[in-house]
Amino acid sequence: MTSKNRKVPPNANLETVRFVEIDEHHAGQRIDNFLLNYLKGVPKTHIYRIIRKGEVRINKGRTKPLYKLCMGDSVRIPPIRVSEAKNIPTHIDGKLGQLKNCFIYEDSSLIVLNKPSGLAVHGGSGINLGVIESLRVLMPREKRLELVHRLDRDTSGCLIIAKKASVLKKLHEMIRENEMEKQYVALMKGRMMQKEVVVKAPLKKFVTQSGERMVTIDEEGKAAKTIFYPKQVFENATLTDIKLITGRTHQIRVHSMHLGHNIAGDEKYGDKSFNAEMKAMGLKRLFLHARSVRFEHPVTGEIMNPIATMDKQLTGVLKKLSDV
Repeated sequence: MTSKNRKVPPNANLETVRFVEIDEHHAGQRIDNFLLNYLKGVPKTHIYRIIRKGEVRINKGRTKPLYKLCMGDSVRIPPIRVSEAKNIPTHIDGKLGQLKNCFIYEDSSLIVLNKPSGLAVHGGSGINLGVIESLRVLMPREKRLELVHRLDRDTSGCLIIAKKASVLKKLHEMIRENEMEKQYVALMKGRMMQKEVVVKAPLKKFVTQSGERMVTIDEEGKAAKTIFYPKQVFENATLTDIKLITGRTHQIRVHSMHLGHNIAGDEKYGDKSFNAEMKAMGLKRLFLHARSVRFEHPVTGEIMNPIATMDKQLTGVLKKLSDV
């Protein structure tokens, strides 16, 4: 073992201690995200465990998962037994294999994807591969693919992937400064006759006794704001445009429930009776779609506004509701 910092290619010598010096390409990245990319194939749970136990050190000190790396930081990465790393596939099929057909936009800096419903953006507990891991296999020449933001597994629509650490950093800055505008569309329970409904209600995460992760409205939670714009009112449902001001976990779904206008097909926060009605109309998924995202291109300065079309299942349900 040596105390001298080295720039080591990812997954090199997993079973030895490594010291990695952070360069300009990784400065500003969270340590957990850095390790997820650096130790490709190592389970996410194991990476968080070695951080929590203090086995990962930055400048000889303990760290937390949310620590943002600085240029010149020395990161100690402990030995990882080969048995702890998953076999990384060389071929992806099924829905994940079709991801390259879902591109809305691509250039040398970023990708905008129309993510299908039912796909997790990241592998995690009980999920071997998510969208980002699959794209890394499908696009082996792209060495630094990273998620810019997240979508719930059951939500479809616009998902941005950065190809460079510098692009990722700039896009994250835009999100923090509310300079990225996200527009959603949802089918909600009941008739909403207002032109605009603003919900400002803080959200707090918790875990149920069964281990399910949930979000509730709580004064001790993080500030959250959603604006609903009802567009088409049906007999027992409303098609609604939604502007997300903050980006909290399950924000739209919980704020919709708070209004009493639960989103169709939401098995976690939805209304069972309404879900059953919509299922009879052919809805077999959550009717929440990230339709567009507006932002300034971090390299060219061009105003980007990619739009993701809804899938045939969602458009089919709307047609049936219109025919009633």
